[in-house]
Amino acid sequence: MKQESKNEHSVAVAALTFQQRSYAEIVDFFARGPSSEEILSFRPSPETQERVRELLELNSADELTEDDALELEWFGQLEHLMQLVKARAHKYVKKKT
Repeated sequence: MKQESKNEHSVAVAALTFQQRSYAEIVDFFARGPSSEEILSFRPSPETQERVRELLELNSADELTEDDALELEWFGQLEHLMQLVKARAHKYVKKKT
């Protein structure tokens, strides 16, 4: 992992805003009261998917900054949460059939 410069700090601040938007995306989704079927079909926005792809590419190239690594970890935690929610939703869908 490389050291972070002042320019990279600006990127980190922008990424924090991006994280907040990604988090709000999920909160809004659940606030709408989705059905179990809608939960199972939930996908992150294209912007979120692209950011995760960028972070994974940086990770593969061993070019992640500390902030990038934290952001990637954060996305991993969100992904884990969504996997748990989807697993539970799958049980509810099965009960209906």
